[in-house]
Amino acid sequence: MESLQNQRYIVDDFGSMPDIKTLLEKALPNLQAGIEHLLAQDKSVVNENANKDSRVFNTQRDLMAGVLAKSIGLALLPEAVAQAHQAGDLHIHDLDYQPYAPMTNCSLIDFKTMFEQGFTIGNAQVEPPRSINTATAQMAQIIANVASSQYGGTTANRVDELLAPYAQMNYDKHLTRAQKWLTDPDQQEAFAKEATQKDIYDAMQSLEYEINTLYTSQGQTPFTTLGFGLGTSWIEREIQRAILKIRIEGLGKEKRTAIFPKLVFTLKEGTNLHPKDPNYDIKCLALECATKRMYPDVLMYDKIVELTGSFKAPMGCRSFLQGWRNEEGLEVNEGRMNLGVVTLNLPRIALESQGHLDQFWQTLSARLTLAEEALLYRIHRVLQAQPENAPIIYQFGAFGHYLKKDDSVKQLFDHRRATVSLGYIGLYEVATVFYGPDWESNAEAKAFTLEIMRRLKEKVDQWSQQYDYHFSIYGTPSESLTDRFCRLDRQRFGEVAHITDKGYYTNSFHYDVRKQPTPFEKISFEQAYPYYSSGGFIHYCEYPNLEQNPRALEAVWDYAYDRIGYLGTNTPIDYCYECGFKGDFNPTEFGFECPHCHNRNPETCDVVKRTCGYLGNPQLRPMVKGRHREITARKKHLGVTSHGL
Repeated sequence: MESLQNQRYIVDDFGSMPDIKTLLEKALPNLQAGIEHLLAQDKSVVNENANKDSRVFNTQRDLMAGVLAKSIGLALLPEAVAQAHQAGDLHIHDLDYQPYAPMTNCSLIDFKTMFEQGFTIGNAQVEPPRSINTATAQMAQIIANVASSQYGGTTANRVDELLAPYAQMNYDKHLTRAQKWLTDPDQQEAFAKEATQKDIYDAMQSLEYEINTLYTSQGQTPFTTLGFGLGTSWIEREIQRAILKIRIEGLGKEKRTAIFPKLVFTLKEGTNLHPKDPNYDIKCLALECATKRMYPDVLMYDKIVELTGSFKAPMGCRSFLQGWRNEEGLEVNEGRMNLGVVTLNLPRIALESQGHLDQFWQTLSARLTLAEEALLYRIHRVLQAQPENAPIIYQFGAFGHYLKKDDSVKQLFDHRRATVSLGYIGLYEVATVFYGPDWESNAEAKAFTLEIMRRLKEKVDQWSQQYDYHFSIYGTPSESLTDRFCRLDRQRFGEVAHITDKGYYTNSFHYDVRKQPTPFEKISFEQAYPYYSSGGFIHYCEYPNLEQNPRALEAVWDYAYDRIGYLGTNTPIDYCYECGFKGDFNPTEFGFECPHCHNRNPETCDVVKRTCGYLGNPQLRPMVKGRHREITARKKHLGVTSHGL
């Protein structure tokens, strides 16, 4: 048997790049079609990413560049993989960036290393920060540059603990100044603490505004996540409190809900879960924030460790690194990344099987072979990058190392340091083919969906062993894919009740959004799936307005703590500045409108919906039709009201 050492380099066996003439000949038909769709303002193209405003020049330029990149990317892919993508058997994500360019996907930026050792952006050599104000300013610049050098989300992990040493520098300076003018030690300390609290608030507010006003080279606000909640020192607590208060306050004179950064608050027994815990007051503030602004989502510390092998915030909205130690045996999370996602169209496999389980398993096996080739090609392409292609991530510390321009980037991905993800969509629709639309209460049907997940996990574990990269199962966010797969299958199979006729496919393992279980029933139903999908997952519950009853939300969070790892809050927070209505806007064919005065002008209303892992403002940046239909179909979960549980 070949040794693992020999097997894992099979990713280099795709051969050299085709010559330019051949590449262009293969790309030309897709390029022409793509340009036609873009110029015709095809909604499936211009609204593919709800974070991109297709009205502005830089986004229009990015969309046009994306048409070329997708066409070249399809020409570069192995023929069978390209055909499967175009047919809708599987989906190569972010074709407008990779494989045209050898870019990486989501990441946890190693801010600690960059702050401590300094870094370079453009022509500027940046020294380590000496205050929290400078640290957050540098953080915003790093986020913008990293986001322009990869595709996918960027995360600042444990940001309260990360920034605390720089806030301590502020405190030390203020204390020195106080000692010069005040004789009472208590007064000196009180002055330094109050001044530092203001510095922390100002720094975190500046970070929020900077992230929301940034544009990357990709024509969008950087998909940014801040993870926090575990620090217990007074400075760490103050950073947590500032993050939440600033989000509650809102942006600008109209106090609009900030879309970015995504906030992820960690619950941990002994830290903030129960009233006796030292940070319970911060949990209460997080509950208030979630009822008013939907964020923060919450991570359950113990369950994340159980599911993924170590604790860390997700990369972007839901992609989780798995526990990993370096050659010194030290646990490493920051500076790691994902190399890309390929998603299987599971509902199509079920529809093709015509209700025959043997045929379903056979087709699934064949599609997994295709997905393996597609994922190997994603790795192969990333390995062709040179450090100088993305200096911020390879040469100046964002990925945890300072490589020389002639070094191989491979060392940052090998031995499972990086993940590469097999996505899936539509477990609800798959089981509907075999067991009918109300299968969630059918034990046999649920066992079937878990068997699908088990087989997917078994397969990626085999690939991980063979190639020495961490292949993970990933519950695809499917922002536009929920539309694309369903649209293609409707063309092929017609209007199939509860499957293609809805106009969307259900996200990953989620309970049918049209039904109304209690939050507790939904959590209990979904809790088994992330054991197989630890590379990417999130759960949501839909609530009425809970501003007057945050304890109802707390009951759900507490119930979830021992059962699931990651939970989002969906609650009505739309606001009309013309009539003052606050709550859920009504969905229409043209977006959402105020139910009181029918206002749908994005300048005079603030509409915020959960697009997928991130929030979105569909009035300012519309989404594809299928995602709009899925949001419209969502029902509030029973058992939580404005009066209690």
